[in-house]
Amino acid sequence: MLSDKSRPIIEATLPVVGENLPEITKRFYARMFSARPELLDGVFSRANQKNGTQQQALAGSIAAFATTLVKNPGTLPEEVLSRIAHKHTSLGVVEEQYPIVYEHLFAGIVEVLGDAVTPEVAEAWSEVYWLMADALIKIEKGLYSEQANNKMWANWKVTAKEETGEGAYIFRLEPADDTPVTIAKPGQFVSVRVRLEDGLRQPRQYSLSESIYSPTERVFTVKLDEGGEVSPFLHRNVNVGDIVELSNPYGDIILEEEETRPLIIATAGIGCTPSASILSALAERNSDREVLVLHADRHEGSWALKDQMLESIDKLPNASIKVWLEDKNGSAESLEAFEGFMNLADVQLPENANMVLCGPLPFMRAVRSAAIDAGVSAQRIQYEVFGPDLWLAA
Repeated sequence: MLSDKSRPIIEATLPVVGENLPEITKRFYARMFSARPELLDGVFSRANQKNGTQQQALAGSIAAFATTLVKNPGTLPEEVLSRIAHKHTSLGVVEEQYPIVYEHLFAGIVEVLGDAVTPEVAEAWSEVYWLMADALIKIEKGLYSEQANNKMWANWKVTAKEETGEGAYIFRLEPADDTPVTIAKPGQFVSVRVRLEDGLRQPRQYSLSESIYSPTERVFTVKLDEGGEVSPFLHRNVNVGDIVELSNPYGDIILEEEETRPLIIATAGIGCTPSASILSALAERNSDREVLVLHADRHEGSWALKDQMLESIDKLPNASIKVWLEDKNGSAESLEAFEGFMNLADVQLPENANMVLCGPLPFMRAVRSAAIDAGVSAQRIQYEVFGPDLWLAA
C-alpha cells in the first residue's frame, strides 16, 4: 500500500514522470548495459533494445503500477504483476538484480528530470519502485518454488523439425540430461536460449503448442521474423540432434481443469500456438465444454497449425470454429471461411464465457472491444502478447 505521505506526491508528479518515462527508460537501459554488459548475454533481448519495444513496455508497466497505487491505494495491479513475473521467471530474473535496476533507473530519472527530483519526490518514487519490486519478487519466488527443479535453464535435444504452414517450423525436443522436467499447463510458454553466431546468448519466449502433459517432450512452433535474431537462427541453424537451452514453463494464460464456463479463443496468425495447446488438452481430456474458436490469417497456407487445431476441434463434441482469411483464393472447399478481417458482428458468442486472445496488438484491441460490446465481461478476457507487452505502453 502506498503511504499517505507519498500518495499526493506521486499523484502530482505522475503526469510529468509519465510523459518522460520513454526517455527515462531509454537512458536507464543504456546506463545499465554500459555498467553491466553481461545482462545482455542470455537475459535481455538485444533486438527488443534496438527497436525500442522493451523500453516502451517498461515505461508502460511503471506508469500502470503507479496509476493503480494512486487511484486504488489499498490494492496492487495483480494482472500486470503476474504477467511480468511469469516473463521474469522464464528469463531467470532473481531478487539480487532488483537493486541493479533501481540504481540505474533512478539515475535515469535524475538525468531527465534534473532539479524537479527533490528529496521528497525521490523518496516517493523509491517507495513505488520497491512496492512493485517486492510484489514481483514474492510472486517470482512462488513460481520458482513450483518447478520440478531449481535450474534456470536445462539442455534439450531437437528430435524433429517440421515445416508447418508458411514460414514456420515445429520443433520437437527431448531432455538432454537428467534434470527433472516440470509438467507444463496448456497455454504456457518456455524461453528458448541459443548462442548466436557472434557468441552472444539470446532468449525468446515461444508458446508450447503440443504435448503439454508429456514429461519427455517439449513442442513449440516458431514463425520466421526476418527482422529478429532468434527465429532466423532457429530456422536456419538449429537442426535435429542439436542442443538448445529451455527454461521451465511459465505463463498465466492457462486452461484451468475445473473451469466449466464456455470458452472463446480468438487468435490471428502465429498467435494460434497457445490455443493449439489448449485445444489439444481439451481433446485429450474428452472435454464436453462449449468452445468457440475464432481464427484469422492472411490465407489458408499461412495458418501454421491448421491441421492440428481442426483435428482437436473434431474430437470435441461442443466445439466449433469460424475462420477469416484476408485472401481466400486457393483455399480448400472443405474450409469454410469468411473473407477479410475478423468481424464479430454476425457471431453468436456464448453467454458467461471466458475469452483468450492472442495475436498482433491491433487485432487483440479490436476483438476485445467488439467482444465487450457483445456482452463478454472485460474481467473474463485474457490476452497473451508475444514479446514486450506494449498494450500497457499505449
